[in-house]
Amino acid sequence: MLEHEQAAWSEGIVRVAGVDEAGRGPLAGPVVAAAVVFDPEYLQREQHGDLQLLTDSKKVTPKRRAFFFELLTSSSAVTIGVAEVSAAEIDQINILKATHRAMARALAQVASELALVDGLPVPGLPCPSRAIVKGDSQSLSIAAASIIAKVTRDRMMQVLHEEYPAYGFARHKGYGTAAHLTALREHGATPHHRQSFAPVRAVVDKLL
Repeated sequence: MLEHEQAAWSEGIVRVAGVDEAGRGPLAGPVVAAAVVFDPEYLQREQHGDLQLLTDSKKVTPKRRAFFFELLTSSSAVTIGVAEVSAAEIDQINILKATHRAMARALAQVASELALVDGLPVPGLPCPSRAIVKGDSQSLSIAAASIIAKVTRDRMMQVLHEEYPAYGFARHKGYGTAAHLTALREHGATPHHRQSFAPVRAVVDKLL
């Protein structure tokens, strides 16, 4: 899980950021990106210690995600940037551009020399980058970013659930589950729904 970081360090690049996002697919809520820069000595030391089980957030239980979130955010050896792009902004520029914008905003907070990005190449980042398909399972830095982005967004959706309890955001986090689609048809769209997404657009058009 350190192959890509070690390759960068061997080139004299010290501040290597892992970058990942959460929330590209949901019908509601923001897309959130995180950038995580580890102190190299800490990362090499803890890859077999506290960070041994760190991997793609989708493969980690909520309890373990919370553990890693607290570990990462409380460590002086870890620099973190987090950014969101709202549903309204997603509707204006599309979800792909919104995801890229969130990544750029997160990276701008950590002053990295190189970004390791999960997935395909991302244009317009504030530093050089290397795209790694399934990077959250290959790089501890990207895995850390996936945890930060996922937990941050889940907590945002919990807040939205308290504001709009009828939609069940705490359970499905805005994804298009059957329960969410039923609530959408019964109650219409909230200001946090992505009206450019087809299931939401269909409900909005029907109510017009």
